[in-house]
Parts: sequence; structure tokens; C-alpha cells
Amino acid sequence: SDGVSVGGEDLSTPLVFETDDFQSLTLAEMDTLLFVREEEKLARDVYLSLYDKWQKKTFQNIATKSEQKHMDAVKVLLDGYGLNDPIISDDIGAFNDPDILALYQQLLARGESSPEEGLQVGAYIEEFDLDDLNNAVLEALNGSNPLPVIETYSRLLCGSRNHLRAFVKQIEMDGITYQAQLLSQNEVDLIADSAQEQCD
Repeated sequence: SDGVSVGGEDLSTPLVFETDDFQSLTLAEMDTLLFVREEEKLARDVYLSLYDKWQKKTFQNIATKSEQKHMDAVKVLLDGYGLNDPIISDDIGAFNDPDILALYQQLLARGESSPEEGLQVGAYIEEFDLDDLNNAVLEALNGSNPLPVIETYSRLLCGSRNHLRAFVKQIEMDGITYQAQLLSQNEVDLIADSAQEQCD
């Protein structure tokens, strides 16, 4: 079935595009697409590592049932536009972009310091993704207006909102009020206080 289960995993069906849908992108849109591909891998790799460390199912569910799908969805775009995949190795912690590698190492160190910090890192990553993807959608709308890119980013945004809800719920089950880390508190509260979405 389409949508998302309570655990935060993405149960939606993959988007399908026609060859004609893949018109040319601007250089900025290409760069963003390459970054988003590795950004989704960063989320998957951090969550897999934090699941190994803390055995919290939320990390495993989101990593294996959602972030992998997000990576695959962006790979469809790379193939459609004839762009080289920046992911040379699928190994955990292997990144082409030095900024993403540095962020991965920083977030992993923080997340491995305690289970509570692990959940905070999960929420941070989802805020980071939401901020980037919102900007990426605006860039695409104001640029070449590519349907496959906009539809895919919109799907990823939906998933990230659900993931943020899942992490905030886990954090608040420990009696902690979640404080926004990148987005405004109002933006985070609007997402966290609303129901899980069907990302189809």
C-alpha cells in the first residue's frame, strides 16, 4: 500500500517517468541533484550506524525502508539526465563530496555519544534535508522547471516530514520538548504536530 507506517518507513510506489520528461537541466540543478543523492546516502549511513550502536528500530526502519528508496529515486533522475553517479562506493561512510563526508563524521560522533543524542541527530538530518529540498524545489521551479526533479523532491520532502515526526515523537517520549535545530521552531512544530502523510 502507499504511504507511510508509524515507524517512518516509506511504503510508496516508485515514481515512473517517460524519456521525454527528462529535458535539460541548468548547471545549478545538476549540482543540486548530485548533492541530494549523497545527502540521502548520508542519512541512510548515519541511521544504519546509529541502529548498530543503539538498537533503536526507528533508525533501522527509516534507513532500510525509506532512505534507500530516496537514494534509488534520485538515481533514477541521474540516469534519466545522463549524469554520473557521485556515489562510487555503497559502503557506509564512503562519500565523494568532502563537505558531506565531514558532516557525516561530525553527526556520527555526536549520535554515538548517547541514545538521546542519536535521536537528536536523526531530527537534525531531517531538518537539514527539508531545508535543502525546499531550496532545491524553488531552484527547479525558477530554473528549467523539470517535472521529474520537482516530483521526486516533493516525494522526498514528504518522507522527510514523516521522518522528522518519527524522531520528534521518540524524543518527546523521553519527556524532552524538542527544540528546532535548523528550521524555525514554528515550522518544526507545524510538522511534528500534524499527522503522518501518505507520500504517494
